[in-house]
Amino acid sequence: MAKKNLYFVAIVPEESVREQVHQFKCEAADRYGSKAALKSPPHITLHMPFQWRDDREDQLLEVMRSFSFDRYPIELTLDGFDFFPPRVVYIKVEENEALRELQKDLCDHIRRELNIFNATYKDMGFHPHMTIAFRDLKKTLFPQVMEDYSQRNFQTKMTVAGFTLLKNESKQWQEVLYTG
Repeated sequence: MAKKNLYFVAIVPEESVREQVHQFKCEAADRYGSKAALKSPPHITLHMPFQWRDDREDQLLEVMRSFSFDRYPIELTLDGFDFFPPRVVYIKVEENEALRELQKDLCDHIRRELNIFNATYKDMGFHPHMTIAFRDLKKTLFPQVMEDYSQRNFQTKMTVAGFTLLKNESKQWQEVLYTG
């Protein structure tokens, strides 16, 4: 039986934004012991993780390359911090219709071409954000973390011209394909 790998599709920001968000992740790891977010580059998830057979990776890459989107570039604004209790801290992405359209069209493409149906977390819909801390953040620390990040300001803009396919290798997410 062929080995299956874990993949997900995301927007990985340009280097300057990536560095700023990575610093927030490192700080959350140092101050609050939440290191899980460091296993992936800063990103906005477009399609949740899914399994795909190793011996069919070429097909997956071809399907990702065949997706076309005519609304690039998309200008996004990252604006402040917010929370998904009881353990997630993230940077907010301002509402953006072109981003919503990209996510919907891409997930429809993946569903149609690859028969993969888990586009969003527990079917809760698309809520674009960049995670700073999550599953390994202790619930008992969450009120303190919320107070800390609620008092902070962070705002920047970024340009999106494509998306990235990431693959889990040795418990780290690696960028496999960028379309843009």
